Amino acid sequence: MVITIPLVLLLAGGLALLLRFKALGFGAGVVAALFGFYLAATDASDTVNQLVTAITGALADIGR
Repeated sequence: MVITIPLVLLLAGGLALLLRFKALGFGAGVVAALFGFYLAATDASDTVNQLVTAITGALADIGR
């Protein structure tokens, strides 16, 4: 059985853990979230999506 988790959910959880364990300040967390939000609205979003797709595809192939 394969369980899929959206990448956004994983990144949000990672950011929440960084904030919880004070490895990242609240202000830096807000800046990171806003950067991701605004990056998605640029032409770089296609490149980022392709990179993430390639990495997750490579990780999926390792498990086979």
